[in-house]
Amino acid sequence: MTTQLVGVHTVAIPVTDQDRALAFYTGTLGFEVRMDGDLQEGFRWIEVAPPGAPTSVALVTAGDGLPSGVDTGIRLATTDAAADHAALTGAGADVDELLLWEGVPPMFSFRDPDANTIYVTQTPG
Repeated sequence: MTTQLVGVHTVAIPVTDQDRALAFYTGTLGFEVRMDGDLQEGFRWIEVAPPGAPTSVALVTAGDGLPSGVDTGIRLATTDAAADHAALTGAGADVDELLLWEGVPPMFSFRDPDANTIYVTQTPG
């Protein structure tokens, strides 16, 4: 038996303050809001994504079993890593060095306001 899975829809990032995270992901990163609503009392679901991207990021409330400040393993794609690195640095984000290794696409990492690490890699073309 095989599954009918066809892609990755949403990945979750644990945050301590959903409003602060929403402001960072939309204001600093330029993501669009795909969903923001209370699914049940006390459970707010927020999905954001780069405009036109098929995969979204859920900003979920951190807790005992889901701490913030993690290495998410998420790799965002960009057409210009140097420009994005400069933009995020200029916006005051916690950004690491732009890595320019021979034979490897330019890349860097940054942390959101909850110290969750996210990576940015330049795509070919």
